[in-house]
Amino acid sequence: MCTVTYVPSGNKIFLTASRDEQRERPAARIPDIYRVHGMNLLFPRDEPLGGTWFAINEKGTAVVLLNGALEKHISVPPYRKSRGLILLDLTASISPVTTFDEADLEQIEPFTIIVTEAGNLWVCRWDGSFKTMNKGNAKIPHIWSSVTLYDPVAMELRKKWFAEWLKLNPKPSGEAILRFHRDAGDGNPHHDLLMNRDDKLFTQSISTACISANNAGFQYLDLRTAATSCSFINFLKVIPVNG
Repeated sequence: MCTVTYVPSGNKIFLTASRDEQRERPAARIPDIYRVHGMNLLFPRDEPLGGTWFAINEKGTAVVLLNGALEKHISVPPYRKSRGLILLDLTASISPVTTFDEADLEQIEPFTIIVTEAGNLWVCRWDGSFKTMNKGNAKIPHIWSSVTLYDPVAMELRKKWFAEWLKLNPKPSGEAILRFHRDAGDGNPHHDLLMNRDDKLFTQSISTACISANNAGFQYLDLRTAATSCSFINFLKVIPVNG
């Protein structure tokens, strides 16, 4: 898991994730608003632990998870806590990036999070030993793929497809981005964005958030059942205090 794109378009940001998982992984619940650590979060809820791979909080911050950091690692469970629950802890904090920097991640499996926060874009990685936090250019599109599933050759192919698609879609809509996540590729299901490896590991869902100044719409497509949903979260307003 998974493939993530970030696309600024006008006064909106589109953050989209294709989730690649093993067939035996239980289906997630459709996105809803949950109260986590005193903050409202919108996210699809993973079962049975209740974590997620994509969440938006009431302040307008969005966080998406990719498995692995910079290199493919060997999984050595048991781990202290699931990455999906770590993501919720981060998203429900005042600043996910600051909380990530301060968090004790020992005995947590390596991961990457993409964070859109207060007009900024961050890529934060935990490789099992060290953390890195890099500020990205929030004004241009980006694409990331999990190192646990895609080698450097496949990642470069995906970047090429993304760049070609952007030339044809300089100001894409949410629907256009969803089509990219469904259609991009060269016909090889091993590394197409809609991937399928012997029907054992495949893209199970696509989630896209349209984030504006006041709210976010979250469109969710479960590819196993063809079920779709559209949810919204309104952002809190800061009321100026006259002194």
